[in-house]
Amino acid sequence: MQQEFRHAEIPVKTVKLDEIVFDETQTKNYKILQEIVTRNGFEIINSESTILVEQVKSYLINELSKNSKSNSKHINKEYSTISKLFSNSQDITIEKYYILLKIEKAKELVQMGNLSFSDIAYSLDYKSGSHLAKQFKSITGMSMSDYKKNTIMGSTISGQNYINTNQYCKNKNVRNTLVL
Repeated sequence: MQQEFRHAEIPVKTVKLDEIVFDETQTKNYKILQEIVTRNGFEIINSESTILVEQVKSYLINELSKNSKSNSKHINKEYSTISKLFSNSQDITIEKYYILLKIEKAKELVQMGNLSFSDIAYSLDYKSGSHLAKQFKSITGMSMSDYKKNTIMGSTISGQNYINTNQYCKNKNVRNTLVL
């Protein structure tokens, strides 16, 4: 995508894994920018509240993957403000969203088959394996053992019980974002 921006003479300020920042005063042809972004499966976000929600999501994902020291951004807003914006935007609280992320990570770790259920719980900062097991069953509709049995060679289960965090959010297409 960077080559497309250069070819269209659209200056890019910064490029990160989940974000490209443009200087809108330097962007001559917004329509071309929009076409490049859309063609590559992204969307432009220029609303401060949407940017804040995406920063929270990014922070939570980084926190879960233990890369928060290198990748997370400090969000300079009151928690109550962030929480309200997030809930209004995504139809889910930050806490519930984080639990869904943890369950997605647990599913990934179960599929890999390298860790015991207790080790998975510990790696996801659960106080006990039973707490993870209860949340897992509550969200997916099946036990971790059943999930493991139904997972074939690393592929995910197809059917009603498969849960994706974006399923719980209003803005389902906000995964890939660009920020102006």
